[in-house]
Amino acid sequence: MGEVVIDGHHLDLKGAEEVVFGEVPVVVSPEALEQARRAQEVLSRAVETELPIYGVNTGLGKLSTVRIGREDLRALQRNLVRSHATGVGKPLPAEVVRGLLLFRANSLLKGYSGVRPEVIGLLLAMLNRGIYPLVPEVGSVGSSGDLVPLAHVALVLLGEGRATYRGEELAGREALRRAGLEPVGEFLPKEGLALLNGTAYMLSLAFVGYVLGWRALRAAFVASALSFQALRGRTESLDPRIHDVRPHQGQREVAAIMRELLAGSGLVNTYKGDVQDPYSLRCLPQILGPVLETLWLVEGRLRVEMNSATDNPLVFPDGHILSGGNFHGEILAFVAEWLAVAISELAASCERRLSLLLSAEDRGLPPFLAKGGGGNSGLMLLQYTAAALVAENKVLSHPAAVDSVPTSAGKEDHNSFGATSAWKLLRIAENAIRAVALELVACRWAVELAGAEKLSPATQPIYEKLREVIPPPGDDMYLGDTIQEVALYVRRGEINHGI
Repeated sequence: MGEVVIDGHHLDLKGAEEVVFGEVPVVVSPEALEQARRAQEVLSRAVETELPIYGVNTGLGKLSTVRIGREDLRALQRNLVRSHATGVGKPLPAEVVRGLLLFRANSLLKGYSGVRPEVIGLLLAMLNRGIYPLVPEVGSVGSSGDLVPLAHVALVLLGEGRATYRGEELAGREALRRAGLEPVGEFLPKEGLALLNGTAYMLSLAFVGYVLGWRALRAAFVASALSFQALRGRTESLDPRIHDVRPHQGQREVAAIMRELLAGSGLVNTYKGDVQDPYSLRCLPQILGPVLETLWLVEGRLRVEMNSATDNPLVFPDGHILSGGNFHGEILAFVAEWLAVAISELAASCERRLSLLLSAEDRGLPPFLAKGGGGNSGLMLLQYTAAALVAENKVLSHPAAVDSVPTSAGKEDHNSFGATSAWKLLRIAENAIRAVALELVACRWAVELAGAEKLSPATQPIYEKLREVIPPPGDDMYLGDTIQEVALYVRRGEINHGI
């Protein structure tokens, strides 16, 4: 197993995916640790001057006018962490927590936060050794950083809170002990605030949704190609001349992918009953092309955010400590909303092709792909489940980012609600993976009924993989476990067009 080196400046999407999904260990650049140490020294000198510094020797939010005495500075950081850990709801999945730890540590390594290297080191040791703080999913309003969820992380660094270690839920101190680690004991001035005052929760949710969106799209290309063949679709709609006169890059790319996936098929262009296919086949490039372009669109935003300093105030090498708003999550809210709409449409297109497969008597397939329809229902209910997923996605696609509820007695008067946007995105992405899986199950039956020996060379290997886990068409049978297994294939990125 390799490793990913982080320094606050050069973390890329591939490296983040390896850490978050592949549990690849993280190593810190020594230069980045030195930069963090110098920033902490700058902050320490500033504290000695007793000039007011927000969240260091002042209260927080609406209480920023209250000065804190020197003897209470460390207590302020401890109290901040404890008082802000008010999240509710289910604990975040491990992947999201891994992203949270990775992105917060990388941001602190940028060297503008005033946090000791030892604190950053403990964050990364938790990540590498599999100590995952229990972080409730609800509590962030997407501004002033993800205060509530990140407080649940910071508690564990103090030896408090709850965490899982090797699948067991434990008190934070006990989880650290079992992994051979010690809590930091106490936070120096600003360290508690710096841990809480960032966008890592929104970013991690959005990143996981982004990765799953890519995996769903890649699998959808294969599912589309299998459906296209089972339905004996017309490839005329994929002709490059059509797409060259409306040259959206995503549309052209999807058309090219579909041409390659369908090349050599003995099933396509064999239906003579109509000169045009339904939109879910004929307009595949126009439907999935924008999904592809949206994924491209957000890549740069995610890359910038995961290498940004997002807390407040920021400590600069020249001694200036500046208050600003880099913790505000509007850009991540927009990213999540863009992706939510795109991935919802991806799932919707799967449901439409699935419906076609189940009602294509004119194209040679039995109703619902059933054996002796009536006594057997075949795959009729797959479309019900897909419809339920699509309906939920429609509701979740309503933007949270267009509203704001002020907090802290109006001092924080515009919040992004990017955490809600990103949470919705992750739910939508998981639903899309299930929708693709449902289409793939139907494809396995439909292709066999249509003539699997005539499949294109590019889709044959994936079809054979599906045959290993999906039983052949026949009498009605329980398929719940099969659907789940195919969904896991899609989620792990194992159903891929390979082009």
